Amino acid sequence: MPRATVRGVGINYDVLGSQGPWVLLTQGGRQDMELFRPLAQNLAGAGYRVIIHDRRNSGLSDVCIDGEGSEDEIFADDMHELCSQLGALPVFACGGAGGSRHSILMALRHPGSVRALLLWWPSGSRDSAQELAERYYGEYVTAARQGGMAAVCETPYFKERCELVPRNRDYLMSLDVDRYVETMSRWRQWFLDGADMPVIGVPEAAVRTLTMPACIIPGYDMIHPREIGENLARILPNAELHELPQQERPEDPEARQRARLDHQRRLADTFLAFLAKIGAAAPTA
Repeated sequence: MPRATVRGVGINYDVLGSQGPWVLLTQGGRQDMELFRPLAQNLAGAGYRVIIHDRRNSGLSDVCIDGEGSEDEIFADDMHELCSQLGALPVFACGGAGGSRHSILMALRHPGSVRALLLWWPSGSRDSAQELAERYYGEYVTAARQGGMAAVCETPYFKERCELVPRNRDYLMSLDVDRYVETMSRWRQWFLDGADMPVIGVPEAAVRTLTMPACIIPGYDMIHPREIGENLARILPNAELHELPQQERPEDPEARQRARLDHQRRLADTFLAFLAKIGAAAPTA
């Protein structure tokens, strides 16, 4: 799998498709890039070159608990730099859940870098922000205060990061506990301070400055409330709201996998139709 050094951090990525317009696909939460590879394959099959990647601190990428600003802003800057290294700018920014926020931040922080926004299940609301702030940061601050960096390394999430990329453990164990707590607490506070904004951490006035075409598919649960997607589509000056059926989540593993693939196919179909509508369909051979 390709690997790039992005602003000093090793980033795991892949490119699907050999020609056509560039799409940057960014998944949400702490998910790795493989979860939405089927979506990328559908887009690549329609003639696009699709970048998938593990953000720093996730998947097979390096852990780096450092940097100015929020972690989300760092993600956005990494995304821009990776696209720059690949010659992919300007890019169609396609993001789900937290990835929708990172795509918006990339567009804001790097004007001219995003041709259109293709977003599904944007997360938001105070309840969502509080839940995510604890899930991403609070529990690890508690672990560090109670047992130092060794305790952080033994949490399920960071234990997996260390097992997948062994040097991550050496890095984490080298960190000063107080510095780690300060950084994670600062990143947590950014979530809480931005909880009531249309996009967590992004004021409405900033969102309104994004004039590129945007396709918004709303979510339907506590982390991704429907009204957040609907409101975002109203605020963005050139956005369309597109509805999709709720993703089925059957108990049977094979049925669950089929439902996931069907959902990603529907996402791809919606985004491809939107790209065609705005005159950005991939050239046919």
